[in-house]
Amino acid sequence: MAMSGPPSARRGRGRAPMADINVTPLVDVMLVLLIIFMVTAPLLVTGVPVNLPETRAKGLDQDQKPTVVSIDRDGGVFIDDAQISDAELPGRLAEIMSANAGKADPPQIFLRADKGLDYGRVMLVMGELNRAGLNKVALVSTGSEAASSGSE
Repeated sequence: MAMSGPPSARRGRGRAPMADINVTPLVDVMLVLLIIFMVTAPLLVTGVPVNLPETRAKGLDQDQKPTVVSIDRDGGVFIDDAQISDAELPGRLAEIMSANAGKADPPQIFLRADKGLDYGRVMLVMGELNRAGLNKVALVSTGSEAASSGSE
């Protein structure tokens, strides 16, 4: 049997320790996070879960950010993601109208209502909007599949 001698001088000195940072795993993680945020960002737009009806109407062009009034499936009323009671609704709508009193155009209101909701509940909220002087109301819906594909 042969005995092994002292370690070769060429084996230990031939390679210096690597001092560079390997950025490939960092890039992989960043790309995965980017994809996750791109997928989840559109889901965070709507604060109140409402099952909107479908329509074939085109979207509206917007100049300013509208106030969103939402009615969920249980009949709860929300103004910009803040739930309010029926008694508070006229006062809050009057505040919105008075905040825009100096402007030429009345403030834009987006009304979002669940499609399974009672029609009378929606009309009650619309009546309060009209009584407060907020007559520029747009009813929000989702686009139907037939309208997006162009078939009739």
